[in-house]
Amino acid sequence: MENGFLSKIQRYSTRDGPGLRSTAFLIGCNLKCVWCANPESIEPGPKIFYHSGRCTRCGACVAVSNGTIRPGAAGCVIDRDACKNLPECAAACNFDAYEMVGRSTTAADLAVELARDRAFFERSGGGVTFSGGEPALQDGFVIEAAQILHSKGIHVALDTAGLIPWRRFGPLAKEADLILYDIKAFDAGIHMACTGADNSAILENAGKLAGLKKDMIIRMILVPGYNDQIADIDARLRFIAGLGSSVKQVDILKLHRLGEGKYKSLGLPFPMQGAGECPDSFTAAVARKAEALGLKAVIE
Repeated sequence: MENGFLSKIQRYSTRDGPGLRSTAFLIGCNLKCVWCANPESIEPGPKIFYHSGRCTRCGACVAVSNGTIRPGAAGCVIDRDACKNLPECAAACNFDAYEMVGRSTTAADLAVELARDRAFFERSGGGVTFSGGEPALQDGFVIEAAQILHSKGIHVALDTAGLIPWRRFGPLAKEADLILYDIKAFDAGIHMACTGADNSAILENAGKLAGLKKDMIIRMILVPGYNDQIADIDARLRFIAGLGSSVKQVDILKLHRLGEGKYKSLGLPFPMQGAGECPDSFTAAVARKAEALGLKAVIE
């Protein structure tokens, strides 16, 4: 029986595959995308959010912090590097200002929890999506959970960047009905600058998925000043078109700032402070480029 580490389950999602979906966000990622909206899902292990808006400055956490938490003008000031007992401090709060994120679960228990939404899946043509973080890093866990879900007739999608050896990724991909595949850049230098990792295995695995005739939705995020160079966008689209009929559509994603509050709650600087979105005219032009190559394009 496989164990995995989960951040959260988001129900009634409409952006993680067809129909209404329950998306399981797993913790742990081998990319460090500068625009990541889920910072709590990058490093392994549980995380502790601090919500200053809920804090009454009662001093309960301060009292057990050994001087690493002090009252501030808008809540508490936490020295996360120095605080060695933050979970104990969080537990002392009576006003839910602290939130523990991350839990261990078995594949069987997670599948049972996700299958509770089966009626919504059946009515909408939806299912379950495994996302993250990078769910492929917990491949054995996802495979076991997917097999249980399939035994109940539930559609399974995998949202991945594909940066994992094929000997592990291949068996995982075979258990998914649909792959949501992120191609963040084609040029290796751009990809390294944006994510901290080489993309050769990502591109190679995309080709292998196409060889399996695996249904894919390719996701292309466009971030001004990072990966919005026309030459690279054209190269990405040509590569995607070359994957053939496995590609059912290309999602063109604009940068959003929904993760900004999470960075604040984790005591981290928001890396995209001051960054803007691609203009609608730009994303529309990219969609037309995709359609000219015979691809179905959807702007998200």
